Amino acid sequence: MADDKYNLKNPAVKRILQEVKEMQSNPSDDFMSLPLEENIFEWQFAIRGPRDTEFEGGIYHGRIQLPAEYPFKPPSFMLLTPNGRFETQTKICLSISNHHPEHWQPSWSVRTALVALIAFMPTNPNGALGSLDYKKEERHALAIKSREAAPRFGTPERQKLIDEIHEYMLSKAPSVPQFSPLEFSEEDPANKDGEFQESSQGAGIVHSQEGHPNPALGERITNEIQEVPADANPSPAGGGALREVSTSGSSDHILPPRAEMRIQKSADDRLFTWAAVGLSIAILVLLLKKFMKSSGHGAVFMDGS
Repeated sequence: MADDKYNLKNPAVKRILQEVKEMQSNPSDDFMSLPLEENIFEWQFAIRGPRDTEFEGGIYHGRIQLPAEYPFKPPSFMLLTPNGRFETQTKICLSISNHHPEHWQPSWSVRTALVALIAFMPTNPNGALGSLDYKKEERHALAIKSREAAPRFGTPERQKLIDEIHEYMLSKAPSVPQFSPLEFSEEDPANKDGEFQESSQGAGIVHSQEGHPNPALGERITNEIQEVPADANPSPAGGGALREVSTSGSSDHILPPRAEMRIQKSADDRLFTWAAVGLSIAILVLLLKKFMKSSGHGAVFMDGS
């Protein structure tokens, strides 16, 4: 990496170099992304199609362009590999992209974006800009074809990086899933074990490095990132306009752990208060009896009986 070309005190440069280091030191089997050697603001990436979907086995390449104000302004994303879900060489309209800067959060990163893209692959497009709605059989055929060779795009430098990323992805999963596209259930993926939230607000299935669901990270992505319909109106409220989506599809609000702890603490406090009141009354009764006995009232009462 040509670090000497850039001002290392620049916030964008510092952030990007930090993400590059993290991507290299903590690689994933599900995605890989690196910037160009001569331009760290342009990244090439590849994501793996999510398991148990028509995209399984596919390797989908794309391009990320980071703005000079990153991470305070969002990047743009495009897919380069035909996939049947997103148009190729067209900027994708997500709440993590520059189409909707009012939704962007500086805490999000290239890694966050790649996880989100994998999550969105099996969901309904709902009219979002740059989305496609191919049949599952067509998408499965494209997934198999995507493994044959990396897409051709741009300069020799770009192509070299694309080819290297493709080889890396193949090395992590050399075999193609052995099943027919006819075996895919016509059931809405949103209703399959609650794995996918299929709506204009986004999806929440996220895989770890071993390919297994990561519920905690998936829930965070579900709550934060949306695929925005083409006719959506930008919200002046900024990031606060993001709506919380339950992976069960229900509108019931689920209390976060801290809220549950506060409720439990409140109940414990009330129980303790009543116990203290009861104990105080018992002590007062005992003191009153002792006072009456010491003053002779107890003897009078005994004689009177």
